[in-house]
Amino acid sequence: MSVDLLNLAAILAMAVATYATRLAGALAIGRLRLEGHAAAAIEAVPAAVLTAVIAPAAIATGPAETLAAIAAAIAATKLPLIGTVAVGVLAAILFRAVL
Repeated sequence: MSVDLLNLAAILAMAVATYATRLAGALAIGRLRLEGHAAAAIEAVPAAVLTAVIAPAAIATGPAETLAAIAAAIAATKLPLIGTVAVGVLAAILFRAVL
């Protein structure tokens, strides 16, 4: 197997750009004093990103996965993270077996 140097260079450049943006974001957010709405917005980013990743997959894959995602979302309002994950996994197993 041969390695195309142009492809390798492109991959390495993308990796450097990715880590540079992450590092710059971490350094910038560490120096800011956020209060009020700005702090709430930054705290909401992980949940928003997770939703943006999970929602399309839950809707596009099939009814069992969609129902399991709904069950996990409901569980998330009452349970800690490990409980929510357990409900989601068990619901997916159950709905795949039934549907």
